[in-house]
Amino acid sequence: MIDKKFIGLRLPVFHATAEAEQLRFFAKATGETRAEYVDEAAAHAAGHPGLPLPPTFLFSLELKAPSTAWRDEMGIVPSRILHGEQGFTYHRMAYAGESLKFETRIADIYDKKGGALDFVVRETRVSNPAGEHVADLRSVLVHRNV
Repeated sequence: MIDKKFIGLRLPVFHATAEAEQLRFFAKATGETRAEYVDEAAAHAAGHPGLPLPPTFLFSLELKAPSTAWRDEMGIVPSRILHGEQGFTYHRMAYAGESLKFETRIADIYDKKGGALDFVVRETRVSNPAGEHVADLRSVLVHRNV
């Protein structure tokens, strides 16, 4: 079982940038049809300074975290990980080319099924280069213990 002493652990802060081509690919892959997510001119016409990040794209950027040492420290075995859930609370738009800051902490750890499954809840604050609060991300990692 994953030790609850890790609740409150702050993971290394990192920065990630969404490139325009990544956003176009993501929009197409998720069926986003609004032109402002794939066309710079349409984005400008809609009042955006550049291509906005499509909904849920921040989850993709969060996967770019350079350090996974925290998982080793907690005893998490990558082959036993399942994606439990994810949630987003948006505060402002983010755009292609912005270096976004990701600050993550372990918010909770709990188990189910008599300890067969551990759940690790991560909360991440995302801010833009001006320090403005872009979004809060919440994700739940499920670790199979048997």
